Amino acid sequence: MHIWSRIDRLGRLLADRRKAAFQSHGIEGWEFDVLAALRRAGEPHTLTPGQLLKETFVTSGTMTNRVDRLAARGLVTRTTDPKDRRAVLVAITPAGLALVDAALESLVTVERELLAGLGDDDTARLADDLRRLLQQD
Repeated sequence: MHIWSRIDRLGRLLADRRKAAFQSHGIEGWEFDVLAALRRAGEPHTLTPGQLLKETFVTSGTMTNRVDRLAARGLVTRTTDPKDRRAVLVAITPAGLALVDAALESLVTVERELLAGLGDDDTARLADDLRRLLQQD
């Protein structure tokens, strides 16, 4: 139980720190998730709503609401796919790109701080141990 209790506490600590990092940029975790998925897509940072669903693991209704809210903030745009007029493309705007990059920088800083007490060998061993644990699932 001591392992699972520590993993649970660590998960809550990480969630709290991530939330604070995102709030310092005026975004919520779900906004970061959508913007980061578009960022990871590479130039031109565009995905279909279906692709966004696969990247963020939410329902289509939830994704529609999220894209609407991000579009209202000027962080994404919605356009018709020139290859298929029935399809929609969601693209990150320059403002959205700047925001997700800044939030990512803050997130990486927070995550580094959480691991600061571990050396490189300890960090590598922990990553390996966690990978093996997750592969059992």
